[in-house]
Amino acid sequence: MIFALETSCDETAAALVTHDGEIRANVVASQADLHAQFGGVVPEIASRRHLELVLPVVRQALSDAGATLDDVDLVAVTRGPGLIGALLVGVSAAKALAWTRRLPLAPVDHLDGHVASLYLEPDSLEPPFLCLLASGGHTMLLDVRARGSFGVAGRTVDDAVGEAFDKGARLLGLGYPGGAELDRLARDGDPEAFSFPVAKLPGLDFSFSGVKTSLLYAVKKLQPGELERRRADLAASYQRALVRALVERTDAAAQLLGVERVGVVGGVAANSELRASLPWARAAPLSLCTDNAAMIASAARYVEPLPYPRYLGLDAYASAA
Repeated sequence: MIFALETSCDETAAALVTHDGEIRANVVASQADLHAQFGGVVPEIASRRHLELVLPVVRQALSDAGATLDDVDLVAVTRGPGLIGALLVGVSAAKALAWTRRLPLAPVDHLDGHVASLYLEPDSLEPPFLCLLASGGHTMLLDVRARGSFGVAGRTVDDAVGEAFDKGARLLGLGYPGGAELDRLARDGDPEAFSFPVAKLPGLDFSFSGVKTSLLYAVKKLQPGELERRRADLAASYQRALVRALVERTDAAAQLLGVERVGVVGGVAANSELRASLPWARAAPLSLCTDNAAMIASAARYVEPLPYPRYLGLDAYASAA
């Protein structure tokens, strides 16, 4: 089996996955409650919490799988992108696990992991397909022609759509994590009550900075009492604008690339309106949308692992190349 660790942001995750893509264990320890008081992830706090959680998560994953490290033949870990301090906790732990057993170590890019969440059993998606990767840190359209590789057809030129959801939630006085809270509130609102235009760029790129400003101005125009009465309408209209932008670009990319199958991954793939607006697409299971280690183990199957002890000098990286 493949043992994988994921610590790129504020989830401490461990998983065991077979080389055929069967998930034997997938444990995620979220720090959402810890960061809620700050309205977002505090990198230093996240790193320290990873240090506290990584060993219990490793033990829990082995227990859930009914396995020991003797059953593991490959260790995998997220190398980047993400919060550098958080990443280094996972990389260091993975090195230690691999070194003690003289096992190879597969360094995995976080974005590859999200795409590889679609390759896990029992409902794997075979290339070629177009993949919409929508999360708090990334918004990309990926042309996937083979497992383990893809081309970038479009990406955001400023903010990720997940960041736009979170910022919108803060403007509306919602809790953390903002995207999920905004999604829940939007179900009680009228998505046509307000108009929030999203910039349309040439090609297949996205831009979400302007729509956040539109929401800010709409909120400022309302008196406190009216704002409270219309929060659900604001949430629904704002969400509709973001989702419409994702769907329109995804449809355009699928036609341009001539692909029939579409996959949707990343934290925003859990959004109820996005899933409903792309009923023909294959969205990752909800448990695999947010950061998890099963997707890292899945991606490790298509990465050239580093043999013992070459990985002892492995470093993490905060930003994608």
